[in-house]
Amino acid sequence: MARERFFLELDPPDKSLKPLPHVVIVGGGFAGLQACHALINQPVRVTLIDKRNFNLFQPLLYQVATGLVPEADVATPLRQMVGQAPNVQVLLGEVTEIDAQARQIVFNDRQFAYDHLILAAGSGSSYFGHDEWREAAPPMKILEHADEIRRRVLIALEEAEQTPDPARRAVLQSVVVVGGGPSGCELSGSLMDLMAHALARDFKQLDPNQCKVTLIDPGDRVLRAMDPSLSAAAGTYLESVGVELLLGGRVQTIEEGKVVVNTAAGARTLEAATICWTAGVRASHLGQVLADASGCTVDRGGRVVVEPDFSIPGHGEIRVIGDLCSYSHTSDGKPLPGMAGPAVQMGGWVAADIVAQIQGRQHKAFQFTDFGTMAVLGRLHAVADLRGLKVTGLPGWILWGLAHLMFMPANENRLSLLTKWLWAIATRQRASLLITGRPNQHLKVDVGLEHPLGAP
Repeated sequence: MARERFFLELDPPDKSLKPLPHVVIVGGGFAGLQACHALINQPVRVTLIDKRNFNLFQPLLYQVATGLVPEADVATPLRQMVGQAPNVQVLLGEVTEIDAQARQIVFNDRQFAYDHLILAAGSGSSYFGHDEWREAAPPMKILEHADEIRRRVLIALEEAEQTPDPARRAVLQSVVVVGGGPSGCELSGSLMDLMAHALARDFKQLDPNQCKVTLIDPGDRVLRAMDPSLSAAAGTYLESVGVELLLGGRVQTIEEGKVVVNTAAGARTLEAATICWTAGVRASHLGQVLADASGCTVDRGGRVVVEPDFSIPGHGEIRVIGDLCSYSHTSDGKPLPGMAGPAVQMGGWVAADIVAQIQGRQHKAFQFTDFGTMAVLGRLHAVADLRGLKVTGLPGWILWGLAHLMFMPANENRLSLLTKWLWAIATRQRASLLITGRPNQHLKVDVGLEHPLGAP
């Protein structure tokens, strides 16, 4: 029996806003939040819908996972960021259906009408068809994932502190990270620093020299999206601080405490109390929902293939941005990467294009400006490729820090992060080494919600 649905049309606080075109933004990440900011005080009324009530600064999740900063330093309530704008309302909910013909969405079992729809629902983790690995190897996309990784690492070290068996203690002091991209490299470097240095004074029975982090990647180098010279520098640094690089290794099986990897030399079994997954990305399920509703195309990763103005064929009022879109209208024909820089530029451009369309003005075509890529590998060490300028070491770390503080949306968080970074540099102590949460709580959440995986 179908559940009854209610039509939701909230009156804006200011009655003068009611006749204005209604822009609905789904997703409060980099792309959606930037679009919302750009539409403040414009001749539209805006509704921002997200499954969480906060914006998450995903690039620093690894610092939550390794105890450098607490959750509050990388997450800011959406209502504090845009909810006070007179033409913006923020609603908590999960969009489950899209009616492209009627220009309505369904969320929280209610229908909601729009004149313009911006989908910026982001991405989650992909296990390449092996979702059974998730329980043993949590991903790192949302706060619950970072909390789970931190909990597992610290619980293992606490057990190791009380374990007389050297072989068992070695397993408890070992971590395996799957995926040699920026997230995997950053997590590996920070975990090594956490176990070998930050906790050396706190655990009396542990030998820091027995702490081990192994980074697995199927390629011939880490950070394959970066220039080979920077990849080499990154690999050299990680190995210098004790991270073992297992390159050319393809994961065959993952179970609790064990990873089997195929290498050129044959199968290799790694034992570790903590296993982390940073290898795969998939788009939000809303991409397929939109495809089913409109006939648009999604790529193999579930991303919506969009037009030059980020719309879909036959529906100029629907725009898809951020990690959810596949935008190939570039000079080299390669899709824009799922990173903060492109997402922010997409969000700002689409908002300006909608306003221009409403006002009957022409708007210049979207042109992405690539400011480069970077990854922090450890204490005062990073690699950065800034439009051909290749920087490593301390200069790279300074550029990385400035860039991340600039992208951080809340001034309060900028100050808090800078303080904690300086404290960690001076003392090698971590600001948030709390064991919280319940075991395996990450299994009940994915890109953002409270609903168990696979639930309707």
